[in-house]
Amino acid sequence: MMRSLYSSVSGLQNHQTRMDVVGNNLANVNTIGFKKGRVNFHDLISQNVQGASRPTEELGGVNPKQVGLGMSIAAIDTVHTQGSMQLTGVMSDLAIIGEGFFIMKSGEMNLYTRAGAFGLDEQGTLVNPANGMRVQGWQAQIVDNVPTINTSSSVGDLIIPIGAKDPAAATTTVKMACNLNKMTPEIEEGASPGAIIRGRWTATVDIRDAFGGIHTLRLDFERRPGEVNRWDCSVSVDPEISGEGQTIVTDTTNTRAGIGGEETNMNNFIVEFDNMGLLTRVEDGAGNEVNQELLQINIGFDVANTLPNPDGTPVRQNFLLNLGTVGSPENSLTQYASSSSSKVYEQNGFGMGYLTSYRIDQSGIITGVFSNGNNRTLGQVALSTFLNPGGLEKQGENVYAVTPNSGIARIDPAGIAGKGKIMAGNLEMSNVDLAEQFTDMIVTQRGFQANARTTQTADQMLQELLTLKR
Repeated sequence: MMRSLYSSVSGLQNHQTRMDVVGNNLANVNTIGFKKGRVNFHDLISQNVQGASRPTEELGGVNPKQVGLGMSIAAIDTVHTQGSMQLTGVMSDLAIIGEGFFIMKSGEMNLYTRAGAFGLDEQGTLVNPANGMRVQGWQAQIVDNVPTINTSSSVGDLIIPIGAKDPAAATTTVKMACNLNKMTPEIEEGASPGAIIRGRWTATVDIRDAFGGIHTLRLDFERRPGEVNRWDCSVSVDPEISGEGQTIVTDTTNTRAGIGGEETNMNNFIVEFDNMGLLTRVEDGAGNEVNQELLQINIGFDVANTLPNPDGTPVRQNFLLNLGTVGSPENSLTQYASSSSSKVYEQNGFGMGYLTSYRIDQSGIITGVFSNGNNRTLGQVALSTFLNPGGLEKQGENVYAVTPNSGIARIDPAGIAGKGKIMAGNLEMSNVDLAEQFTDMIVTQRGFQANARTTQTADQMLQELLTLKR
């Protein structure tokens, strides 16, 4: 009689624990990044009343007779299924679609979370503003003036220095993709039939000096007399300024003047096209053929409106004018029967600017947006995965800690080694399903109720037993 009481007590206790888990799930139905819990039961040991026996020649086998002694909790699992995305529009809010956890630094300890409600602190560090934990990733390093991210290095804090200066940079390359109209729109009065009319076209480009100052590069194209596919180009910088400071230098070695090669000290070059309108060759002003693999002219000029060097010489600015690729219309100078154009598809100089904003892409790369129109990589958010994410231990505040059964953290960029992608401006909501939880609540309640009725009935049977002596 007492066994049924103890069995029902175990049922009451463990169904109460299951209700605790259901209640916690419902309490966190709107907690970002929360992963629901699930309780599984198994039975306890059973008391053998009679053991099993094998068959004999006279009788068959007999099964064992056992009385169960109740139940216990087999496991309380954390279910790491995907939660729904909630659009917030906040650039620092991040959500993970797929596998992975954000890495958070608390003191010297790494913790892990799916809750990406991040922001910047006073020092520009990307943190969880609710508890101050710092988001981990890789800060970009400048290598040969190019921001580089080394994802094989250890992770660290991510700094987004809003308001930081981006220094001015001089123009070193101008890439032209102009079209020079092969056809002459008008015939000069008195010209003989079939005469070649000399077309003219001017293209202007703004370039920058080392201080960020703006200068005007002017290219005056004119068809050479009697030649259909050859054009002269006259080069000038700041043509509105006359006098000193406008020396133009072209260099046939395709290196920057002063580093190597012979300066021709001329301000013109010649371009030649085939009958299909594609570039075939470029010559400098002295008739020397420019390197046909590069097709670029080195141009140098004395910067106007600038104090001279300490030795009294003018400040010299050099850059490469890239005219395209021989035989290719893509991003090259062409001669088609279309209107002349002055397309420049790249000019790499810029003035000083300030970091005004940033954006984070699906791979977690943080790109700074500067007021001078420049974009520069600042860092990359890291993600971690585990062989057994169910083995992680909840630490509160939406974070998990590593345990011996979770495996070590495998850290990589988003989208690598099975990790999901990052969605900026979104948050992952709780994966709690209200319908499922309410159903589980009803089942748990009925289980508790049944065990309570077992206890009550067993008590009544004991009461009847005590009254037998009367």
